[in-house]
Amino acid sequence: MENDDLEAALAALPEGYSEGIYEGRRYGVSFRRSDDERRNSLFARELAGTDIASFNLYRLGSGDASLKPCEMSAEKVRDFVLGSRLSASKAAVNRNECPTRASFLGAEDARKIREPAEENRC
Repeated sequence: MENDDLEAALAALPEGYSEGIYEGRRYGVSFRRSDDERRNSLFARELAGTDIASFNLYRLGSGDASLKPCEMSAEKVRDFVLGSRLSASKAAVNRNECPTRASFLGAEDARKIREPAEENRC
């Protein structure tokens, strides 16, 4: 059942960048799905600390999934995916868009940032 819960939680994750809460702390979360949906990757960083969660999940030809945590336990990855709550107000950045530094900050902070020239972005 735990794998079913994990699969459901992953299916609900928005692709791109989002922010959310895990264990009372704010995280920035980047999630990507391949076009064929056989490869998923997540990288999350605590915004006011040093904690991270990171993994790749591969869907095999047999239909099974292979979870590959990045330098952490599979339990930590599952706990993060199942326990985090992403903020609806921080919509995911589409993978085809180029996020700006200001898109990762609040509105007040964004006014203080000078964005690079268009040709120097991404």
